[in-house]
Amino acid sequence: MARSSSGIVAGLTAAAVAVVGFLGYQASATAPAHPPKAVAQEPAPAASPAAKQDPAKPVAVPEGSGTGVRVVYSVGQKRVWLVGDPAQPPKSFTVMPSTVHPKPGSYTVGSRSGSVTGSDGVPIEHVVRFASTEGVAVGFSARTDGALPEPDPNKKTGGIRMTRADGDAMWAFATIAAKVVVVP
Repeated sequence: MARSSSGIVAGLTAAAVAVVGFLGYQASATAPAHPPKAVAQEPAPAASPAAKQDPAKPVAVPEGSGTGVRVVYSVGQKRVWLVGDPAQPPKSFTVMPSTVHPKPGSYTVGSRSGSVTGSDGVPIEHVVRFASTEGVAVGFSARTDGALPEPDPNKKTGGIRMTRADGDAMWAFATIAAKVVVVP
């Protein structure tokens, strides 16, 4: 019986190591393939009306994004809202979408990584994964160099990038099983 138990434990340990390795690979695969030549301070402005809004006024959470505590991600507006305490306005910021987009709907955060190296060799941090689309893990992350380059349109990537400060806020807010609502 002891040999059986140790074999099972060894098998489970090997499986756990393989799963962790696979998740690390998925996270690194979402990084852009080509780092920018210069560090960008702000993402390119979005063409949507919400992006052209007065910065002193908060951008309204999209209608139809549900209720309660949640992360709201608008693919079209290239924007995220961290909706928490109803007495406080939600934190909102722009993001740089990846080339693979999750379908509109409700998701939950399934995994997180404090820091990993992207497939392009660029360090990223605060990886919050919530979906898988076209075989690509989709989640939020920030490059440690602070850059927000456009993703290579020829690569399937799922990393929705944000500034490091916004990545810190996302990391604190979106823990495992947190609700993420994607709207068009």
